[in-house]
Amino acid sequence: MRVAVIGGGPGGLYFAALAKQLSPHWDVTVWERNAPDDTFGFGVVFSDETLDGIAQADPEIYAAMSAEFARWSDIDVTYRSRTLTSGGHGFAALGRRQLLRILQERCAALAVDVRYRTQSPPAAELAASYDLVVACDGVRSATRAAYADTFGPDLDERSGRYMWLGTDKVFEAFTFLVEERDFGTLQVHAYPYDDTRSTFIVEMDEAAWRRAGFAQFADRDHPPGTSDLDSIGRCEELLADHLDGHRLLPNNSKWLRFTTVRNRTWRHENVVLLGDAAHTAHFSIGSGTKLAMEDALALAACLHEHPDVPGALAAYEDERRPVVESTQRAAQASLEWFENIGRYVDQEPPQFAFNLLTRSRRVTYDNLRVRDEEFAAAVNSSAPVPPMFTPFPLGGLLLRNRVVVPPTALGTAKDGVPGDFDLVHLSTQALGGSGLVLAGRTAVSAEGRTTPGCPGLYTDEQEAAWRRITDFVHGQSDTCLGVQLTHAGRRAAAGGDAPPIAASAVAWDERSPVPREATTADMDLVVRDFVRAARRADRAGFDALELQYGHGQLLSGFLSPLTNLRTDEYGGTLAGRLRFPLEVLRAVREVWPAGKALLVRMSAADWAEGGISEADAVAVARALAEAGADGIDVSTGEVVAHERPRYGRSYQTPYADLIRNATGVPTIAVGAISTYDDVNSIVLAGRADLCGVGRAQLHDPLWTLHAAAAQGYRGPAAPWAPGWQAGSGRPPAARTDRVPPRLELLRQPAPPVHQRWLPRLAATAPAN
Repeated sequence: MRVAVIGGGPGGLYFAALAKQLSPHWDVTVWERNAPDDTFGFGVVFSDETLDGIAQADPEIYAAMSAEFARWSDIDVTYRSRTLTSGGHGFAALGRRQLLRILQERCAALAVDVRYRTQSPPAAELAASYDLVVACDGVRSATRAAYADTFGPDLDERSGRYMWLGTDKVFEAFTFLVEERDFGTLQVHAYPYDDTRSTFIVEMDEAAWRRAGFAQFADRDHPPGTSDLDSIGRCEELLADHLDGHRLLPNNSKWLRFTTVRNRTWRHENVVLLGDAAHTAHFSIGSGTKLAMEDALALAACLHEHPDVPGALAAYEDERRPVVESTQRAAQASLEWFENIGRYVDQEPPQFAFNLLTRSRRVTYDNLRVRDEEFAAAVNSSAPVPPMFTPFPLGGLLLRNRVVVPPTALGTAKDGVPGDFDLVHLSTQALGGSGLVLAGRTAVSAEGRTTPGCPGLYTDEQEAAWRRITDFVHGQSDTCLGVQLTHAGRRAAAGGDAPPIAASAVAWDERSPVPREATTADMDLVVRDFVRAARRADRAGFDALELQYGHGQLLSGFLSPLTNLRTDEYGGTLAGRLRFPLEVLRAVREVWPAGKALLVRMSAADWAEGGISEADAVAVARALAEAGADGIDVSTGEVVAHERPRYGRSYQTPYADLIRNATGVPTIAVGAISTYDDVNSIVLAGRADLCGVGRAQLHDPLWTLHAAAAQGYRGPAAPWAPGWQAGSGRPPAARTDRVPPRLELLRQPAPPVHQRWLPRLAATAPAN
């Protein structure tokens, strides 16, 4: 087997060493254009999980790395002149130069042919003469560019600016410094990596960066290998209070924009991408070196386990892609949090620190409680009450907790009349402990139903049926009960002679009928229908009303530029597209009692090119609040059939976060929120005021009560119905009553929650 490796960075060298170790007879050649001691970068951070893999794969490399590690467990967040510390995290770092030396020495010991100061031949030339070509040639991979049609690269360059630096100040922990200046927010990510140095990354958004005067320095010519010394001097001035007289150290340091690299595939015939050539993840969540070394381990293992190169490369990508994509999702959330850090600078330091630590959604409230109980208690001012069980005022209501059962389309109504299934569903959900339960997708007219099974509120019979349900629910529980009113527009149920109405004559998809563009007379009728339905909802006993302005329904169709192509006063600009939805909202506000709650659900993103922007979403939410909405139920998508959502855990929460922190309007976060830990984290971080937990509560209608029991909460925010009190504790199960025996003579002390990095030179120096 002849293997060519393009790039002698950590990923390439580690792969070469592992491949040669597993198969000593292989011919492994590495091309590295730089000299062995040319090193760009400073410290490299590893997780315990990655280190466990390195220890198992090559104990010699692990032992050499361990001898160089700086280790600590604390994270310091310095904000508004306060430093808050969270412990129990666990970090290990070493200098990139030291890591390369270790890997170079290991490759030499294994007789890997490493050709320093040598540009590799083109990938196509290597592929013709080698059995395998491993491209570790970085973010600007020439190999990836040569086979772009196969790899299908997606390079997402962000607008923010950052600069990698070092400093001779040795920080004792992973440190986030956040400074509010007249030009905007400046943040630093800093961590130690040996006895004398720390990595120091300065980051700013584009507008703040320009206002701070850095553009004038960055525009100058800085040849490869040189640094932007004027910018570095300016950073030293701005951050002098944190540097304590120490210097910032350059190493090819210039202002950069981060590029997230994704590829449709990582392999082309016998050529495979590894590390930054295949994928990147923002530095605020992880190390590119860490990911590259994990890639190297998996690739070497798959080549050893499979009889042929194509099978091995397919197995490598199948194994690594889910891990990388999970990391990239977390990194994207972290990147966007720092890009939008200005949203959170009004938060008090404890909440700000918690928000920062949980920004990627990988670290949560429960996770922090396990790591550092004292920190979690300091952040949660309502302790010992879990954040999800704190009350919240919404309009004229006081919700007993932060959990909402979102509208569920049951499809069981007959002629729009809800029946026994609706009664059972809503009463069970109300008894399940949530603060607010919303009945779903209730049409304001027969023409406005999404399906024939949708309930309505446009006849006396329907109103009476709803009254039966609300009377029963209110007789059993003090849970607030609401109803969502909608007109389906172009998504209306098929049937009838007349086409459905919509903002414009644009069909949902190729199988759907083309709707008729609504006239002003049609719109007047729709306003009347919403007002009439709102009055019926009040008489039917609902505590809250939600207007559906999302998911491609009629009013959603007016808001999105993808579905509103009108040229009159109800189209064109955002103000024009808002005109009709605001007319409906204002008319409903006039008849809906002030002592109840009026919500609007909106789609804050269309997940399609040319759709509603973040700025539009904020403007829409602000206009809805000014027109009388007490809160915004923030969803996304379902506006056009060709959408491409980025699904994932709590994937829509960033939009609730955006609207809440940009406008101050109370928001409900929805979308794949399924654990009480996520609800606690979202509420405590200030990303949303309420959380809609949908599918999890269909799976378990007593989800909220079970969440209370799991957290040991027995207060008024999660009351059990009298007849169900016996089930309020977890029932005994097999071996749950087992008391384990003591099987160790001497107990090991628990590791300290707080561990700081104290340089060995300082620790061993004699006292004066």
